[in-house]
Amino acid sequence: MTGRAASKKSTSRAGDPAPPSPSPRGSSSTSGESPPTQHSAHGRADGPAHTGLPSVGQTKSHIALPSVGYTKKTISLVYDFDGTLSPRPMQEYSFLPQLGIDAADFWAECTRLAKERQADPLITYMHLMYKKAKEKGLAIDRAALVAQGAAVELYPGVTDWFAAMGDYVRLRAETPGIELRHYLISSGLTEIIEGTPIRPHFHNVFASEYWFEPYETPFPKRVITDTGKTQYLFRINKGIEDLGESINGHMPEAERPIPFSNMIYFGDGETDVPSMALMKKSGGAAIAVHNPGLTSKTCEELFRAGRVDFYAPADYRRASPLFKRTCLLLDRILADIRVREEVWGLGSGR
Repeated sequence: MTGRAASKKSTSRAGDPAPPSPSPRGSSSTSGESPPTQHSAHGRADGPAHTGLPSVGQTKSHIALPSVGYTKKTISLVYDFDGTLSPRPMQEYSFLPQLGIDAADFWAECTRLAKERQADPLITYMHLMYKKAKEKGLAIDRAALVAQGAAVELYPGVTDWFAAMGDYVRLRAETPGIELRHYLISSGLTEIIEGTPIRPHFHNVFASEYWFEPYETPFPKRVITDTGKTQYLFRINKGIEDLGESINGHMPEAERPIPFSNMIYFGDGETDVPSMALMKKSGGAAIAVHNPGLTSKTCEELFRAGRVDFYAPADYRRASPLFKRTCLLLDRILADIRVREEVWGLGSGR
């Protein structure tokens, strides 16, 4: 789901689950926030693997060993935002209410205007945002948009998810040097995302963004479309996250630091299909999520079409179906890394 493009209507429903209380902006986590931390290896935890994590007192202590030799040990969890981590498009929590505009009316106007002008739907919604703000005398600068991020609701368990995933990987890893990173690729606004409590957990965020300084009114600096998201998956794959660098040059698979097989993509609908298709085609994994209070029809269709490995309600709490199914995929990735490392050792004569 996008940030939300003009073609995407509001998914707001009465009875959406109440979000958990956000953690402090600077809360610590071992889940790969920037700068990322190396996760030390641990033996497998006793007891059921996917019913939640044992307490710290139950965790076996191991000495972290330096990672030498085989280096492709970074695991990346990549997320869409609107509809995936948050129930509704981020603009609906603060921006549109401040203007007194009905969300459904706003997205309908975006769709109509984009069709009339044959314009890109995402550029249209960004244009319409600052046009409406100017008409109402509402400031639309970086600081104002960042401040709006605090009002964005998150699905249950999202604020604790990143640390829990880091804990799980440390418990299950059988090889030293494993690192877990979280990435966000969204058609929503970078500025609003920066104001959310989960921003520090992401190794990098690729989202649409305004260019404020050179113009009297904000102008789109970066627009991330549904198909454009795949560029950023390749950037993660190739280790070229500086947007000033081109990713079009050939890079042999053996030289790419994060194989697609080490990646899981989380999305909520048809706007995520290009990214899901790329992940599946390239050996990665994908999970579709849906609002727990709404139908799972779209996710079921994606699953039947082979677009995703699993689907589940967007409940990120421990022991939820989403948590368990993500852990299953992480176990597979960790096992694959161990196998590739063993093969590498034989080939290198180690």
